[in-house]
Amino acid sequence: MGSGGTSAIRARPLPCRFRAFPAFSRGFVRPMKTKHDELEPLEPNRAQELYLKQKETEASKKTVQSHRYRLNAFVRWCEENDIENLNELTGRSLQEYRIWRQDDADLKKITLNQQMSTIRVFIKWCGSMEAVPADLHEKVMIPRVSPEEERSDEMLEAETAEAIREHLLRYHYASIEHAVFVLLWETGMRLGGACSLDVDDFDAANERLELVHRPDTGTELKNGGAGERPVAVTEGLAETLQEYIENKRKDVTDEYDREPLFTSTYGRMSRNQIRRVAYKVTSPCFRNEPCPGCKDAPGKKCPEAVSPHPIRRGSITHFLTKDIPAEVVGDRMNVSRDVLDKHYDRRSEDVKLEQRRRYLDNI
Repeated sequence: MGSGGTSAIRARPLPCRFRAFPAFSRGFVRPMKTKHDELEPLEPNRAQELYLKQKETEASKKTVQSHRYRLNAFVRWCEENDIENLNELTGRSLQEYRIWRQDDADLKKITLNQQMSTIRVFIKWCGSMEAVPADLHEKVMIPRVSPEEERSDEMLEAETAEAIREHLLRYHYASIEHAVFVLLWETGMRLGGACSLDVDDFDAANERLELVHRPDTGTELKNGGAGERPVAVTEGLAETLQEYIENKRKDVTDEYDREPLFTSTYGRMSRNQIRRVAYKVTSPCFRNEPCPGCKDAPGKKCPEAVSPHPIRRGSITHFLTKDIPAEVVGDRMNVSRDVLDKHYDRRSEDVKLEQRRRYLDNI
C-alpha cells in the first residue's frame, strides 16, 4: 500500500525470452518450420541427371543404364502429374507411382520389385540432396518376392541349341549369326563379355579366348577385373571364329582404334545388336519351322525367341547335366556357386538324382 492510500502495482518486466520476440505479447504465435520448408527445389529430370552422374562413379555402365531406364518411367510419371519440383513428393504420391507403374507396363512382381528398389535408392539420394524429406525413402513400398518368384526359368534347351547350331553350320557357316551363337552357347559367356572381345583376344592356335576388363576404352566386364579370365574353346568353335574373321568380319576399328571381334558397318557391335542376333537365330521361323506366334504378331519379336541370358542359362545347365563339376562350370562362366545354384542351374530333381546315383555306383 502506498502512502496516499491507493495501491500501486508495478507491472513485472517480461522474461528475457519473451522480450526477444515482442510478437508473442500480442497473441501472435510464430509457426514452426516443417521438413518441407527446409527443402531445396529440384526438378525430376535434373535430379535424374545428377543422380546418374554420381552413380557413374561407383557402378558399372550396365547398372547405370538400368537405373536410367527405371528412372525414365518415374520422370515421365512426374511430367504427367505436373510434378515439377520433387519437394512435392509424399509417401502417398510414391504409392500412387507404384500403382501407376504396375498398371502402365503390366510388370511381373520381380520386375516391379527391381523397379521400386531403384526408386527407393534414388529417393534416398534425393533426401541427401535436401530435395525430399530425409526419411521419405522409407515410405517407398517394395513388393516382396518369394525365392521361386526370384528365379527365372527361361532358358534355351540343349536340343533346341543343337538344332540351331546344325542349321547355322549347314546354311550360314561362319556368318556373324553362326559365330555369335556358337560362342554364346559353348562358352556360356555374358552379353557384355561377347561385346568386349577384340580380334587379338582370340588365339586360334591354342583354342582360347581372353576376356579383359577395359572400361577406359569402352568395354566393361560385369565383375570388373574379377571377370577377367582365359576361356578354352572347342576345335569346332575355334575354326568357326577363324573362318568368320577371315571371310565375314567387317574390317573396321572402333572409336578407340581397337579391332572388335564382332563388328557392324561402323565399328564394334553394340549389346543391342548382339541381342538382336540372338533373337533372330533362336526364332523357330529362322530354321523354317512352324512359328504360330510370328504369324499372329508380324513385325514383332518372335515369342519363342530368347535373349543371350537364357542362352547362358541353358549352356550352364547343359554343362552341369553332362557331369561337369559345378566348380569348373562356375570358373568357366565366372559365376559363384550360390548364384549358379539360385539363378542358372535348371536341372530337374530327377536328373540330379540319376547323376548322384552314377557317382555312388563307383564307390
